[in-house]
Amino acid sequence: MCPPDEVVRPEPPRHVTDLLVAWRDGDSSALERLMPLVHAELRRLARRQMSRERDGHTLQTTALVNEAYMRLVDLSRVRWQDRGHFFAMAARLMRRILVDHARSRRYQKRGSGVCPVPLDEALGVANERGADLVALDDALETLATVDPRKAQVVEMRFFGGLSVAETAEALSVSMDTVMRDWRLAKLWLLRQLGAGGPA
Repeated sequence: MCPPDEVVRPEPPRHVTDLLVAWRDGDSSALERLMPLVHAELRRLARRQMSRERDGHTLQTTALVNEAYMRLVDLSRVRWQDRGHFFAMAARLMRRILVDHARSRRYQKRGSGVCPVPLDEALGVANERGADLVALDDALETLATVDPRKAQVVEMRFFGGLSVAETAEALSVSMDTVMRDWRLAKLWLLRQLGAGGPA
């Protein structure tokens, strides 16, 4: 087992993709072989997600990875395309877990005021703590109804930490399209969050 700060080389994308396809096609042993290969990347995604949360968050990185793992196992009927698609889905599930957790905490604190954080702060400084995840999630859900692909680009890049190339591969579009969608989505979300309501 390697120390927590040691850089772990990702498994070759082809091998991960082959296991995803085998799992999708009903080979349950493929999931057992897949999880150790992707565990380090899931932890990296979870750490990235948790770095945006407030200090003293009640949900820990390991719990987030475990919850995402349990939800991924339930997605056995997904038509996995490749490694990028898998990690994009993992990022989406982690986002849902954190948003659900934030919403339940907000409901428990009746009367607590919530101050939206502008998206340029959240997107410009990836490690900024205290971003209003619920407001960002609401805005991203609204964007998904207007332009689903742009919402996916934000989800993959901001929440999943995927590169432009990985995002382009997962969405089957060009890198130029991803960059254009990324810029336009950020502008749209900035306007949405700044207005405090639908654009």
